[in-house]
Amino acid sequence: MKTVSDELLDELVDYMREAAEGEILPRFRSVTSDSIRAKTMADDIVTDADIASERVISERLKARLPDITIIGEEAVSEDGSILAKLADADLAAVIDPVDGTWHFAHGTPMFGSILAIVSGGQTIAGIIHYPVLGDFLVARPGQGAWHVAADGSQTRLSVAAPSPINEMHGFIPLHMFEPGMRSELASRVLQFLRITTWRCSAWEYRMLATGAMSFCLNESLKPWDHAAGVLIHAEAGGYAATLAGEAYRPTMTEGYLLTAPSEKSWNLVCDALTSSL
Repeated sequence: MKTVSDELLDELVDYMREAAEGEILPRFRSVTSDSIRAKTMADDIVTDADIASERVISERLKARLPDITIIGEEAVSEDGSILAKLADADLAAVIDPVDGTWHFAHGTPMFGSILAIVSGGQTIAGIIHYPVLGDFLVARPGQGAWHVAADGSQTRLSVAAPSPINEMHGFIPLHMFEPGMRSELASRVLQFLRITTWRCSAWEYRMLATGAMSFCLNESLKPWDHAAGVLIHAEAGGYAATLAGEAYRPTMTEGYLLTAPSEKSWNLVCDALTSSL
């Protein structure tokens, strides 16, 4: 498995900043109807900013690392066979150019850009950029998770402290689950202090890794949503696995992913959500 050096990490951050400043922010709050297209459903949309920023990041990566495999969300949307390359790639970049496109397209600042570098099926660097704020979350295995402010100052991240179920805050997108499971979960979430969904993995992982929220249950395993975030969350002290108990891997495409502050907390949340499901 390869590693990401300090120098390369800084370059990756620069690529994401360049894409944000050149392609994303100039289009923010100036999105027009002819620059938005639906993908799989009416509220699963893509904008010119998604496509342009993915192109910029991909071009910079290819110029710096010619042998890297690019797994971009928008490229996969056009050609699903690209995703299969992730499993065998010696080095791959998984890109979500604008995560939270619905927010971006409707003029709210809760969106981000996500980049994961994967080697041998493991994430070796995770970076999430928040263009409006100008800051980043970054992590590499064994080196902690960090908030990097717009001025370059760094603060180590830590997940929420242990707490009983009735004091936990969590993210669960109930509307995304199939109807049978949705109705079961809807009755169980009343055990927690607060449940919400922000429709944006970049921001949900920020809240988890900074300790603002306790847990998240996801109904899909798209690598551009989770490969970087799970590493950042883990390096901040968190624990993630599917409801079946499998440790998360970027190559996973099926299952429900649950993240929590610790393995003990994970078991508590899992039991609360799934007993007799």
